[in-house]
Amino acid sequence: MNKLDKNEFRLTNQRKVILEELKKVKSHPTATEIYDMVRKKMPRISLGTVYRNLELLSNNSIIQKLDFGEAQKRFDGNPTTHYHINCKGCGRVDDVDMPLNQELDELAENATSYKVSSHHVEFSGFCVSCQN
Repeated sequence: MNKLDKNEFRLTNQRKVILEELKKVKSHPTATEIYDMVRKKMPRISLGTVYRNLELLSNNSIIQKLDFGEAQKRFDGNPTTHYHINCKGCGRVDDVDMPLNQELDELAENATSYKVSSHHVEFSGFCVSCQN
């Protein structure tokens, strides 16, 4: 059973197109960029509808919403936990191809009274283009 069934979340045609378009790219687009992609298939869709559906998809763990402290959030069609890196120069976001460090959960537990269920790490720096 997938997350859509488990949460009784209905995959409407609009959500399906938004999800398909987001999964086609690895650029971690903003809602406005996703809106521009989706409008090619659904010219009558509104930006508000795209925003609402992206929120629903992220709240149901079907996609990830990424917040790097910029004006607009970015979205990732890959819902599995993985690290990201953000360019401080141009705002580009890429996946970091490395395994999750489970030791961080244990270190945090030892430093607190919490039982850690997950962690979130963001890397930042300058992409190759911005280094030049």
